[in-house]
Amino acid sequence: MLDQLYILPILLFSVVVHELAHGWMALRLGDTTARDMGRLTLNPIPHIDPVGSIFVPLFSLLVAGRVFIAWAKPVPVNPLNFSDYRRDDILVSVVGPISNFLLAFVCTVIVILLAVITPLLHSSNSVLNELMTFLLKMFAGGISLNVVLGVFNLIPIPPLDGSHIVASLLPEEAGERYRSIGFFGILVILLLMRWPPFNMLFMEIIQMLTYPFQVLIHVFV
Repeated sequence: MLDQLYILPILLFSVVVHELAHGWMALRLGDTTARDMGRLTLNPIPHIDPVGSIFVPLFSLLVAGRVFIAWAKPVPVNPLNFSDYRRDDILVSVVGPISNFLLAFVCTVIVILLAVITPLLHSSNSVLNELMTFLLKMFAGGISLNVVLGVFNLIPIPPLDGSHIVASLLPEEAGERYRSIGFFGILVILLLMRWPPFNMLFMEIIQMLTYPFQVLIHVFV
């Protein structure tokens, strides 16, 4: 388990950026709720969910040796402040997963830079060498991690971001009924993730979206 701890810093940062992106887009669309509650910050403390940000990742590391998923506290959004509820709800929802795909690209660039810089250092300092190795592993892991977070949150089952997109595209009454599933949808998601056909499809999508980043690394390294 200890050799997998490198993933925790980038995991925490990624889920914080994901929620920050929701709040930022809501603010752009006229809703100041997240800003007024101090959630438009990279400081992880206001965003940490004891279960999703700490317990679940550590439990996954302990049991399976790797982190499957994690989440931060959802950023508060008041849709009554939107000028176009359906359009704006979709924009606020989709920007979270987009932020994860952008982070995957940033991690890719950092991996390329680290891979180029590390051999040039030729350091006999073991601490520096271990630090560079840690950073390389962390950002390399951050690529697939952020792709997983992005794809997972686009699953169209409440309360994930994808469900907001689907609900906003449905007729109003049907959309409200769909949203009312709420956190019971988590049970459905957990069952789906254990269903081999769905799990296989999910992993194929992850591999497909991770491949361009891997190609980019191979081109420059």
